This record gives sequence, C-alpha cells and structure tokens, in this order.
Amino acid sequence: MSKPTSRTRPRFWFDPRFAIGLVLVFASVSGVYAVVAGSDRTMMVYAARSTLAVGDRIEAADLAVTHVRLDGADDLYLTPVRLPGDGVVVTRTIAAGELVPASAVGRRSGEMRTSVVVELTSPLAAALGPGSVVDVWSARQSDHARFDPPVVLVGQAAVVRIVEPTGLVAANGRRSVEVLVPKARVAAVLEAIANGDAVAVVPVNEPLGK
Repeated sequence: MSKPTSRTRPRFWFDPRFAIGLVLVFASVSGVYAVVAGSDRTMMVYAARSTLAVGDRIEAADLAVTHVRLDGADDLYLTPVRLPGDGVVVTRTIAAGELVPASAVGRRSGEMRTSVVVELTSPLAAALGPGSVVDVWSARQSDHARFDPPVVLVGQAAVVRIVEPTGLVAANGRRSVEVLVPKARVAAVLEAIANGDAVAVVPVNEPLGK
C-alpha cells in the first residue's frame, strides 16, 4: 500500500520593506495633518453686513461671521463670545464688510442721538455717502443775500442717507442729507432750518480709494 501524500502548507512570506513603507506612509500622513492643524488657527469674528452708523443698535443677526487669523489680536475685534445677548450700540461708523472693532461698539450709547434731515445750500462732496462722518456748518442770513461767517453747528455727525430731490423740490437743484446728531443739538439744527440759514456739510474723513 502506498502512503498518503502529506500536503505542505505554504509558508507566509514577509518583506521588511513593506512594513517600513507602511510606517513611512503613516508618518507622512500624520505630519501633514499636524501641519494643517497647526496652521489653521483662525477664529470666528463678526463683520458688518452693511454700513453701520453711530447710534445703531446691532445684534448677531445684523452681523456676518467670518473666520480670520488674528495672531493674538482677537481682543481687538467683536467675536460671538464677546457679543452680549441684548446687542451693542455702534459708537463710530463701521463700513460694510469691515471686521467690527471692539472699540467701535459699546453696551450703551454715551450720548443719545437722533436723525434730522437738512437741506444743503452748497454742493455735496462726491465721496459722501451713508456712514460718512461730517461736520455740519451753518451761516445765519444777516441781510438780503448776505450771511454771517459760518460756524460748526454739529461736529462729527454720521450720514444716514442722501435724500435725492424729486418733483418740484428738484427744481432748485438742492440736495438733502439725513444725519445723526446729538439730541442736545437738535433744537439748534431745527432753528437753523426754520431761519433759512445756509447749511453745508464738510467731510471729516474720506475713505482711501475713493
């Protein structure tokens, strides 16, 4: 009788180079992840969706969240963590798209302001628009076609909007502006309007690029 043939099991072949390759791939992936994680040190900061004027009360819904890298300057800007639940009040004009500086907002307005529309007797500067900061000057009429030297009626007033003349009002070619003025100066502004004083606005600042 013939003896049954015994089957030999295949031997497991292991190449050390394969293990070294796996280690190198793992190390490379880990290194890339560490570099990306280390470089992505951005944080959420609020930016203005539209121009914000002095006296505006804003909440989270009025702002856009953007991710920026501040390199330790996060205390200089308004973040979701620093925004109170009841919102903040704008203390200086913030342009549309601008990151909201922490110094440009406060919990309450230091000075109550209200908007007043004034008709101008001089041309309006082309660079002026909503959010511009202007000084409002007025000159009292002392005689027919003669005016006293102009004085600053309201300083550092924020422009809310430019009122374009329509209909019969457009015939005189004059334009009007709506400005935010301290409530303590409203009476003086209304008096100048009622007396027919010559009123002009002069830009305090002019944005670069305009």
